[in-house]
Amino acid sequence: MKKTLLIAGALLALSASMATAGGVNLSWSNCGAFGLASVTSACTNNGLKGTLYGSAIAPAPIPLLNGQTGTVDLQTTAAALSAWWLMGAGGCRSTSFAVDMNFTAAPFDCADIWGGAASPGANYNANFGGPNRARLKATGAVASPVAADDVSEMYLWKMTILGQKTFGTGACVGCLDGACFVLNDQFLTQPLNSPGGDVHVNNPILRQHASWQASGASIPGGCPGGTPTKNATWGSVKSLYR
Repeated sequence: MKKTLLIAGALLALSASMATAGGVNLSWSNCGAFGLASVTSACTNNGLKGTLYGSAIAPAPIPLLNGQTGTVDLQTTAAALSAWWLMGAGGCRSTSFAVDMNFTAAPFDCADIWGGAASPGANYNANFGGPNRARLKATGAVASPVAADDVSEMYLWKMTILGQKTFGTGACVGCLDGACFVLNDQFLTQPLNSPGGDVHVNNPILRQHASWQASGASIPGGCPGGTPTKNATWGSVKSLYR
């Protein structure tokens, strides 16, 4: 009986630790378990292709959350990024990658921490880490800090892949290439000298990777195995923000 109680107590302690550890999720169309792990497209029109949602549970309460940076690494099934995936400045589809932090419209399955008051920013760095890779960043901040608890999964950002130049005259080839996206680090900031300081979160709640097209899961090493590792050293994590 005593042994059973000890085991039960240990399991409860482990469960409590896991419940408060925080983490991130990456999904299409909605946050975490409410979204999709993969989407596909026939690439036969120029309509919107998909929106990735980055969400997180803070590992501890953040009383003065005032900004965030989500770092997502992309790898495609092609040997090099095709024209369709060149969504940065000067690329074939340079206006086809957008970041938003407004969650005042549906869906409402996770917490809207920003309340429509955040100013977002986007960065797309083609060939970061290899010829068939890219690094995507979703950044943003609010003028007035907000309080985040360590229980609620909160919407942080949306990355939208638009459909311009997918089909027809002037189309950029490569929409059918598979791709894997991995949320490698989520940075949550507070004002200077705030209690608890800034926070990095890079462990998954459910999943921190999502794929595009069915072949996206067949990236060498598997999705997310083919992308840079998530559990980096502090020095390498800091290098993301230099």
